[in-house]
Parts: sequence; structure tokens; C-alpha cells
Amino acid sequence: MSRNRLHLTVAAVVYYQGRFLLVQERDKLSGREVLNQPAGHMEEDEDLLSAVCREVYEETGLTLLPTAWLGLSQLKASNGHTYVRVNFLFEPDSLPPAFRPQDPDILALHWLSRNELLAQKLPPRSQLVLDAIDLCLAGTRLPLSLIQPLC
Repeated sequence: MSRNRLHLTVAAVVYYQGRFLLVQERDKLSGREVLNQPAGHMEEDEDLLSAVCREVYEETGLTLLPTAWLGLSQLKASNGHTYVRVNFLFEPDSLPPAFRPQDPDILALHWLSRNELLAQKLPPRSQLVLDAIDLCLAGTRLPLSLIQPLC
């Protein structure tokens, strides 16, 4: 596999009052609208925690810090690329009264339980969305100290 077909991404599972924050976006390959966690590629010279906090802000307008790490997910996409996704959990105690995406590619924000997500007409972007939610609901909480700082 060519290295330019291997992608390191981060994703934020934002869990608040029994619901998950999902972003509505257009899948770049299929063109269909889908639901995803705030997520994206790491930028050059960026560490994992900075990357996921940046993605949360860009895609939701929220400034939050992760509370735990949910582990890694892997996906072999239909485009032949392999994505390694580092999943972080955000469990805020409170939220500001108003916030909105800074990224124009985000069409809307939705707070949904797992069952509500499955009942939506819009599908999850990939199985990774549900897998990360299931890790959260199963009580997975890996300490952030397991992730070493960028050297």
C-alpha cells in the first residue's frame, strides 16, 4: 500500500446528557449527506490532542478538552484508502447557550442518542461512527496519559 493512501485522523465523541453531538456533512466520494462525529485529518506538526480540539472547534464552534481516549479504529474505505482514526471522548459538564460550526462544510449539528441516530434518514458516515459511540456506552475510558506528547 502506498503511504499516500494511509490517513491518520482524529474524531471527537461529544457526550452530553445522554446524547451525542453529530455533524451533518456531505460525503466527498458519494455526495450524499451523512452524520459523523467532529473529525478530520491531522495537520503537519500537530499533536493528537491539539488536532481533535481544533476539529471540535472548527466543526461545532465549541472549545472543549477531551476527558478520555476511546482507542483506535481502522477503516478500509471504498476509495481504496486506509484510515486510522484516534477516537477521543469529550464529556462536558455544561455547554454555552449558543454555538455553531466555523467550517462551511458542516451543514448542521444534531444531538442524538444511539437509537435516534439509527432512526435518522441520514446514515452514519461509516461504521466507525457507531463503533465509537458503542465504546463510549460500554464504559471505555482510556487515560489520556497513555498518549505520549509529540517529541
